[in-house]
Amino acid sequence: MSRVCELTGKGPMTGNNVSHANNKTKRRFLPNLNDVTLQSETLGRGIKMRITAAALRSVDHRGGLDKFLAKAKDTELSANALKVKKEIAKAQAAQA
Repeated sequence: MSRVCELTGKGPMTGNNVSHANNKTKRRFLPNLNDVTLQSETLGRGIKMRITAAALRSVDHRGGLDKFLAKAKDTELSANALKVKKEIAKAQAAQA
């Protein structure tokens, strides 16, 4: 399983561990990923995703998964999230 957020595209970063003696060794900073089920109001069902804690706060801030995906760039989204975004757009067009 890759360590990349499905909504924001955030992945591992690299840096250094720095000791008291200023010795540097390589390390990885991993994103805070969580397995969550987000509810889609338009589709009326839950969608399982692996997203960062920061992305979860962003989804809440924007008013839900449907509104978050509407504003999200397609290049940052995973294949699963892109598929859900298209399903939501199709369902909203059918309602209107």
